[in-house]
Amino acid sequence: MVQTVVRKWGNSFGIVLPKGLVRESGLDENDIVEVNVHKVTDLRSLFGRLRTDRPTQSIKDEMRAGWDG
Repeated sequence: MVQTVVRKWGNSFGIVLPKGLVRESGLDENDIVEVNVHKVTDLRSLFGRLRTDRPTQSIKDEMRAGWDG
């Protein structure tokens, strides 16, 4: 799961996918993707949803690396 912010682009709205996710998914320009939208109104409601054996810091570092390129 990736969280991103909806931004206004001209008269439309859009999202930016992290480079790591694009690379991992093998996406190219003009590919058609399916997006499930769930508006988060309370970040506390997400607490405890991610279940993994990896340390949280490791996941955060990996996510940040995707933005750096």
